[in-house]
Parts: sequence; structure tokens; C-alpha cells
Amino acid sequence: MAQREHVRVAVIGSGFGGLGAAVRLRREGITDFVVLERADSVGGTWRDNSYPGCACDVPSHLYSFSFAPNPDWPRTFSGQPAIRAYLEHVADTFGLRPHIRLGSEVRMMRWDADELRWEIETSAGRLTADVVVSATGPLSDPKVPEIPGLAEFPGKVFHSARWDHDYDLRGKRVAMIGTGASAIQIVPAIAPETERLTLFQRTPPWVMPRTDRAITAVERWLHRQLPFTRAARRGLLWGIRELQVSAFTKRPNQLGLIESLAKANMARSIKDPALRAKLTPSYRIGCKRILLSSEYYPALARPDVDLVASGLKEVRGSVLVAADGTETEADAIVFGTGFHVTDMPIADRVVGAEGRTLADAWKDGMQALRGATAAGFPNWMTIIGPNTGLGNSSMILMIESQLNYMADYLRQLALLDGGGPGGRVALAARPSAVNQWNRHVQARMERTVWNTGGCTSWYLDAQGRNTTVWPGTTGEFRKETRTVDLSEYEVLRVRDREPAPAAAAAPATAGAKGTAKAVSETAAETAVTTTAGTAAGTAAGTTAGTTAETAAGTAVEAAAEESAA
Repeated sequence: MAQREHVRVAVIGSGFGGLGAAVRLRREGITDFVVLERADSVGGTWRDNSYPGCACDVPSHLYSFSFAPNPDWPRTFSGQPAIRAYLEHVADTFGLRPHIRLGSEVRMMRWDADELRWEIETSAGRLTADVVVSATGPLSDPKVPEIPGLAEFPGKVFHSARWDHDYDLRGKRVAMIGTGASAIQIVPAIAPETERLTLFQRTPPWVMPRTDRAITAVERWLHRQLPFTRAARRGLLWGIRELQVSAFTKRPNQLGLIESLAKANMARSIKDPALRAKLTPSYRIGCKRILLSSEYYPALARPDVDLVASGLKEVRGSVLVAADGTETEADAIVFGTGFHVTDMPIADRVVGAEGRTLADAWKDGMQALRGATAAGFPNWMTIIGPNTGLGNSSMILMIESQLNYMADYLRQLALLDGGGPGGRVALAARPSAVNQWNRHVQARMERTVWNTGGCTSWYLDAQGRNTTVWPGTTGEFRKETRTVDLSEYEVLRVRDREPAPAAAAAPATAGAKGTAKAVSETAAETAVTTTAGTAAGTAAGTTAGTTAETAAGTAVEAAAEESAA
């Protein structure tokens, strides 16, 4: 029987989180890793979402890696093609292609407590890994509501994240379901083509103008020739958003002025008082994500666009029936109904130390220590985990903070393993630490606009808890994830490979059955988390790769700093 492939780290997903993790692993001198991607190309949500009008609502120079700046963004708010091209460029520039396994969907991950490793089954075969970094992202699996009669609809049906580019919308009666970030981009993009477009709105969003424009050739030249101008632009964009955070997290009443601006934006395009009333939210701005568009309201004012201020309740043949009884005939239905965010399907495929799936462990609500590690799942961490989302800034900032945490996590493992090849030591988040972190986050959440603003949003789980958004600034999160505190973890060791000293031995826990044993942190291990440990960890990470690998990594990083997407 052939020996199963084994790697030090398996990264799941190749969007911003997965590619960022791969770059960081190389920069830490770790080259024994793979990136498992279910699709046939990299890009994550920016590969999957290719609907008409798809673009980012975060400024381009803030929506990119700090270690891979792009001086040639074409617009202040870039469209999907430019962002996807940027991610492909990152994969090429940092030499990630040899590590990426396309067409390798993860079907199951199971923790082997005897060997202290993860057994991973993919659509392309099996392998094992010492550490798993899950970067599947919360916007990866589309959600389509269960609508009676939908299966018998004779026309075309698809989700915005699975756009059917072979279907011609020209001359068709199209129903758009939902009014989220995707829908407000799709409606103005397809309205000129359709015979009639009907938008089913369950809850109106707050919409602010999107001040998008082409970035001039002079600006791009300056950013290439004088990198400090590029850094200054990014810093200004970041700083403005950091200053806005307190209004969302501590003083929601300060958002009244923003509401007035949003209403003025609506009034400029919507002259019909009845339509304006339907489009005016009844909740505090910011409770749901504030959407950006300068074309949405003008599109709704078109004579061939209808707004049904009610959700879709039933489908009867080609007739769509709203909750308020309104009937609409359609040839095609496009769902812009979001994603499985608080019930991510990948959670059903992760089986931890106690034989429980992550979905079962999170059945009462997602929670992870510093948004990264979950109790009962040793050597497993997630990027864009629970309570790491943002309501007003760039998720790339949060991703990079989590990559810092991942890097120190791996350094600590290497130190605890005595500089060995890995696989002899694992870190398991203590349930008490996870609970304490979650209580801290939820306490801060109580005053936020997301909890007090009077809306129901995708930020909330089935129990009404906000397990999605970070209740603070990106700078605060960066400080919280700069290093790993070993007092928040149990150290697991494999007895038959490296017996723990008798004085340090502790009873085996449920998370380390068989020959694995939990070892209480000794004074020396605790010291690893101090400055001395951090310094040693940095040195260990730097020397882990060969001289050639380090030189190659330095070369591609230098190239990335100067090359454009």
C-alpha cells in the first residue's frame, strides 16, 4: 500500500485568505505546504462572483495586501476582473503555483489524536497534515431560500454567485430576489437589457453614493515611481475608516447625520413619494452593511423596473407571488440572497479530537479564540473566523492580522518541538480561553449598531447573536493577534515519539486519546510567550528554510513590491 502524502501545513481555499497564508508560509521559511482549491482556478469569491456590475465597495488601494501593493489599480473602486487578476498575479509573483492543488475539494478532515495530525480526504485523493489553515471564507457557499413551487418554475434560476453567462437576459422578464450588496450592482447593470425587471425587496438597504472614478495615468505613475505616495494613500484610507469605528461600536446615535445624507442621495433620484417611502429603511443606518451605489436609485426610477416591497413567498408556474400577495410573471429568477455565513458547510466536514464535527461544536453559535482556533480542534485554525468581519473597512487588514497569528502559532509549535520536523506537538485551544474571549467580544457587541440598530441581518446567527463582526478597530485586532499566548492552549505531545518529562506530565484529556498526552505548560514553555520566546521563534522561522529557499522568497517579495497586478 502506497504511503499517504504528508505535508506540514494544508491550506484550504485560494482566495485572499488562502493565498495570503501561502505567501506568509513562504516568508516564514515553510515550503512544505499545499493549498487545496475545489475550483479550477484561484480567486475565491472574486472568481465565483462574476455577475454584471460586480465590484468592490472598499477602495482599491486598501483592498490589497500590504506586502503586494498594486500601483496600477484602474479605478478607485475596482471591478471584479481587476481584483481577480490581482490575485492571479499574487499567485505567480510569490511562486505559489507549485503548492496549489486545483480541483481538490475537501470532503472530510479528521483529527488523528494518536499521530497528532489531520487526515484529509479530497476529491483528488487523500493526504495528512500537521496543521490545517481553513481559508474557505464566509462568502463561498451561496444561500437560496426554500420557496414553495420553485422547483417547478419553467424558466431559468440561478444565484448571483453562480451567474449563468450563457443565458441571454435581453428581452426577458427577470425577477431579482434580494437587495444586498450584489443586487444593487446587478439591477442597474441588467435593467437596460431586460424587457422588464422586478426587484423583490424584503428589507430596504441604506445606500450612499459610490464616488468611483478612473485613476489617472499621472497617479499611477506617481505610485510606481514614488512608493511613499501609494503608502500615504493607503494610510489615509485606513485612518478615515478607523475614525468611523466608534460611531458603529459605541455611539450609534452619531450616525443620524449619515442617515440624512443617505436620504438626500435617495431623493435626488427617486421623485415618486410612494416609491421613496418603500425604499426608506426603518432601522438605524449601519445595522446592516451600508451599501455604495450611484446607479441603484436611478435604475429603480426607470419605467421598466418594478419594486415589490415584500419578500418572495411562493412560485406558481411562471408566476411569482410575494408575501403581500403581489403577483409577477417572470422568465428568469436571479437570487441575490447571500451566503451560508453563520452555518458554513465546511464545518460539517471537520471532525475534531472528540469525534464531533465543527458544525456540532458550533451549533449554539460560532466562537473561536481570537477568531482563529476552536476548542476541540488541535492544530486547526481559520482565516476570517468568527467575529472577524467588518462593517466599514477592508477585510484584507483583518486577514493580515490573522496571518500574523498563524505565523507565531507555527513558530511556537517549532520551538515546542525542539526544532524537529513537526508533527510531534500540537496546540489545543483551552475551552476556558475560548469562552473568555467570546464573552469579551459579545460584551463589547452589546452597544454596537449591529445589535441595537433594530434590524435583522446576516451578521446574526439563528439565535440572534452577532458571531460575524469585530466590535472594534482593525488596529485593536492587530494587537490582539500579534502573538500566541501559550497560557490559552494545551500542549499535546506524542508519547512514543518524544516522551514528556515526568515532572511536566499531566493526565490525558479528551482531546488527546490513545498515545497522545496533554502536558501542562512548564515555566520554560510559558516563557516562550515572552519577548525571549518571540525572538527565538522568529529566528527559528527564519532558518527553517534552506538558503536557496530564503533567497528565492526574498527575490519574489522584492519583485512583488515593484510589479503591478
